[in-house]
Amino acid sequence: MKIVVASGKGGTGKTMVAVNLAWALSQSQEIHLIDCDAEEPNVHLFYPGGKDEGPVTVKVPEVDSEKCTLCGACGEFCRYGAISVLTESVMFQAHLCHSCGGCMLSCPVDAITEVPRRIGMITRSEPSPTLTVISGILDEGEIAAPAVIKAAKEAGEWDGVSVLDGPPGTACPVIETMEGADVCILVTESTPSGLADLRRAAHLAEALGIPSGVVINRSDKEDGPTLAFCEEEGLPVLLTIPFDREIAAIQNRGAILCSEKEEWKEAFAQLYEDTIAITGDIS
Repeated sequence: MKIVVASGKGGTGKTMVAVNLAWALSQSQEIHLIDCDAEEPNVHLFYPGGKDEGPVTVKVPEVDSEKCTLCGACGEFCRYGAISVLTESVMFQAHLCHSCGGCMLSCPVDAITEVPRRIGMITRSEPSPTLTVISGILDEGEIAAPAVIKAAKEAGEWDGVSVLDGPPGTACPVIETMEGADVCILVTESTPSGLADLRRAAHLAEALGIPSGVVINRSDKEDGPTLAFCEEEGLPVLLTIPFDREIAAIQNRGAILCSEKEEWKEAFAQLYEDTIAITGDIS
């Protein structure tokens, strides 16, 4: 069972929900918590001490200048401008490359091969015998977050329950995180921007065929527009977390709400049951 915790915007409390959900579940079963927010991973703030599992690489072209005839076929093929044929050489810009391999296939003299290029890393920690935490971390200056997210998901692949803390927004990194998910928890806040971004995230999940529910975080009891949208879209509100000074204080010192407040441990355990119910899985 793969549960993605996502949000249309940053700062809604997505990681807080993912961390507490995983912690609550780990009290009774084995859980994998995967940080897929590769550009700004922060699960490690709650579970420090992850060990380097190795680099994430992508394949990029390498041109053999002795074989290359400067015919220009590779540059004509590339739609991203990553490879350009000049008068006396071939110029390659790694950050524009999408690693499709087309330039290699288009070369009539087999002058192009593919070599690995590092773009990030995977870390793993085991804070308890029942909880494994895996993080995908994009190297500074890199842009290929989906490749790192895919590698993190592969590193955490197993037959049990996985909680995936996704990146904010609705772009390619979110789509990669949601790919193959069984259900999605959308975390929002009752603000105009929160509602606008919830709408986009909900429509993305629907387009991908992933059943979803909503968690309203930092509720100021003015949730009317959000509740109306959820009713209109048929999205169940799974949990409402109040705008509370004590909760904020626990979060700010890097503690886990469920570990300090029994009532929230029970609330997040119920969140899991309600989330599973969305999928129709009653086992």
